[in-house]
Amino acid sequence: MKIELISNSSAETMELGQKIARLASAGSTFCLTGDLGAGKTTLVRGIAQALNIKSVVQSPTFNIMKIYFDGSKPLIHIDAYRLADIDTDIGLDEYIGYETGITVIEWPMYIKNLLPENSNEINIVNLGENVRKITITSQDNTLLEGLKK
Repeated sequence: MKIELISNSSAETMELGQKIARLASAGSTFCLTGDLGAGKTTLVRGIAQALNIKSVVQSPTFNIMKIYFDGSKPLIHIDAYRLADIDTDIGLDEYIGYETGITVIEWPMYIKNLLPENSNEINIVNLGENVRKITITSQDNTLLEGLKK
């Protein structure tokens, strides 16, 4: 199933992230796609805010992964952009779908072989100014129905 939403500001994108965190079950994986600057990390900041994470959430581009344990659930934030040409197992599979937390992966196409079959997909398209079209594809109907409200 798929839904499309429009966000008219960074604040609305963060609110959507908060809603996603409240509706997501532990162990959920979210694959984020979109151009640079589309708002992927802004959405993750909203997820972190809803999980009461106090740490500053930044894109883990150079670290590849950041884990936030200081909230109500762990948040695993992966940026797979730099993994495009790596054939070595670096242990990410231990964190994807982390059973008590929420995993969010930016640039998931670079680690397709590690993604769970039930991953949720979120694509963010910059429509200009602060407007974003956000398409969410999921097998979790409860999540999608909750996001429509």
